[in-house]
Order: sequence, then C-alpha cells, then structure tokens
Amino acid sequence: MAEILVLVEHVDGAVKKVTLELLTLARSVGEPSAVFVGNGADNALATLAEYGAANIYVASDAEVEKYPVAPTAEVLAQLVGAKSPAAVLIPSTAEGKEVAGRLAVKLNSGVITDAVGLVDDFQATQSIFGGNVIVASKVKTGTPIITVRPNSTAPEAAAGAGTREDVTIELSEAAKKATINNKVEEKQGARPELAEAAIVVSGGRGVGGAEGFEVVEALADSLGAAVGASRAATDAGWYPHQYQVGQTGKTVSPQLYIANGISGAIQHRAGMQTSKTIVVVNKDPEAPIFELADYGVVGDLFNVVPQLTEEIGKRKG
Repeated sequence: MAEILVLVEHVDGAVKKVTLELLTLARSVGEPSAVFVGNGADNALATLAEYGAANIYVASDAEVEKYPVAPTAEVLAQLVGAKSPAAVLIPSTAEGKEVAGRLAVKLNSGVITDAVGLVDDFQATQSIFGGNVIVASKVKTGTPIITVRPNSTAPEAAAGAGTREDVTIELSEAAKKATINNKVEEKQGARPELAEAAIVVSGGRGVGGAEGFEVVEALADSLGAAVGASRAATDAGWYPHQYQVGQTGKTVSPQLYIANGISGAIQHRAGMQTSKTIVVVNKDPEAPIFELADYGVVGDLFNVVPQLTEEIGKRKG
C-alpha cells in the first residue's frame, strides 16, 4: 500500500485526538506513517503505533523548538523528497494550515484545506462558500497535501509496526528568521478542547452579556462539553476570542452542537455546520440557524437551557 505521511499534533508528546483521526483516515486509503516534530517522542510512540502508524519519523532536534511553524514544513519537505509518499495529511488547525501552505510552496504541490472526507484516489470532500456548497476536490499537481478538520473521522485503533526512524534536520536560514522568545503555559480547565470536543455548547448575542454565559457553561459542564461562542459575543467582550466558532474563529465538527441565542450568520455557520447533530435554542423562529437544525426549540434560552441542564442532571443521577 502507498505510504501516507500524517503530521502529529501533540503537546510534549501527548498526542491530540485529531492525529488519531488522521491515522484512521489514512488507513482507509493507504499505509500511514506518523511524522513527529518536537520533544517528547518517547511518550507518543505507543499511541501512534496503536492507531496504525507503520513508521514513525522523529525530528526532535532542539533547534525545532526555537522557531515556529517553518521547521515543521521543512521536515515534511525533506521526508516527501526521501520517501515519495502518496499524500501528506495535516490537522486543519491554524498552525496546520500554515504548515500546509508552506509545504505546498516548497514542493510545488497542490493543497486542499478543511477536508471532511477522503476516498481511494485522494479525492477530498470539502464544505465551501460558508457551507453552502459541498464539493469533491482533488490535487492534480505534485504530492497531495490535505488538511483535515478535527472530528471528521472517528478514531479507531488498529495496530501498526510503529518503527521509529530518527530524522536529521537541516534547517534553512529562512526557517530561522522568526524565533520563539517566550512561552506561556495556558491553564487547562476541566472542559475538553474546543476544536476536538465531541459535544460543543455555544452562546451568541442572545445571552445578553458575559453573565449570560453562566447558563451556557452549566449546560456544557452537565454534558462534559466544550463551550463556544459566536463572533458577536466575542467581539462584545462577553467571552474570550479563543472560543469563537466560525469562519474567522475555530471550525468544529462535533457529534452534538447546541447553539443558544445564535442567529446563524454565514460566518458562524461555516464553522459548525458539519456537526453531526445540531440543536438550536432561539426565541426568533425566523433565525437562519434553524435551517441547519436537526432539533429546534423556539423559546427564551434562559427558560429552556436551565430546564435542559436540570433534566440532564436527573438522568445522570
């Protein structure tokens, strides 16, 4: 089977769920090999092998920790030149998309972003134009480089050989032009990461203010969900910008998305419409987001959401 390179997204060797999804997806069209860039590879090897990595290419030179993004693109370019893979799969995160763009320029290859599916001939399914059109896309030039949205594929374990191969890094001077001078560790709360969560509960303009997010957070916590927000809510300062869902925020594709007080502007819909099940709570029956809803409740979220939270608590108890 053709080898497919999968870029590992991790934090000091703790492999993120999106990587397991990509390894699973790669197995459906070829033989996946993981590319690990950074520190902590020893912590990741068993997990990567468990989810099907035949080879694990490790670039752990301390040099890569000094510079953002560019070293990863150069490592991938070196591996593509040496291994001639059938394709390269990259998580469709902000950093992943930048890596993909840089890699495409280096290889003179075509790139597809935000894929939600892939078939045997590396034809990717995409949701474009604010989600109004679903298309099938295919790279015709060079090695296909494809970024895949988190939660597009259910991760399934299937043991691979997991053969480690250390990669010698040869960074160009161009890759060293931007340097990392300081790192601040963000405190990790009890909720799952927004982009990877299986359930997302979001609030919009309808929450009325920062204090309105208390009912959104309570529902999220009862479900073990992540909290999201619309652009209107984050622009108003009601919720931090890193939780914005939408075309200019994060793209999510959870199993369940609950939208509370969100009208459904195109930019927000583009970031969540591939969710498997969408539940909407809005007092405006004409709100555009109802067009996407699998289940809709026309009502005041401050009446509906607390009742839902209470009922969930009863059933869990």
